[in-house]
Amino acid sequence: MDTSLSYTFTVEQTPEQAFAAITDVRAWWSGTITGPTDVLGATFSYTVPDIHWSEFRITELVPGRRVAWLVTDSFLSFPEDKEEWTGTTVVFDITERDGRTEVRFTHEGLRPQDECYDVCSRAWGEYVTGSLRDLIVAGTGRPNSFEGPDALAAAQTGAAFG
Repeated sequence: MDTSLSYTFTVEQTPEQAFAAITDVRAWWSGTITGPTDVLGATFSYTVPDIHWSEFRITELVPGRRVAWLVTDSFLSFPEDKEEWTGTTVVFDITERDGRTEVRFTHEGLRPQDECYDVCSRAWGEYVTGSLRDLIVAGTGRPNSFEGPDALAAAQTGAAFG
């Protein structure tokens, strides 16, 4: 059984609207994002200074159905293994169910035994089920809801953020 980090939510909007929001990464994920986030084969990077840097290659881009990013390189300041994300894959599966749209996010390879799992699962949870969902539903995400050293410290202690 795969224990990779995963979140699922359902919205009234169409699969195409969900896909458009997912690929508009800057509208729901904080930090500095450099490069195109909506072109198959393209590479983009995500940076929060002194905390996190990752480079992603877009490996799947199926409109209304699926988005996948391979983490080709990474740096996390807080775990012992600074490149814990390298080689993992971030996947968004979009499915229409009974006239609603289900979005399933999975960070394949990020598992409970990984040192960053607790912090990363809290951050991904805020971004995916909070900011991304808001972007799909209301047209506006909350990309800066979890950002910087204070948010990292709160996540490491399990305190609420947002």
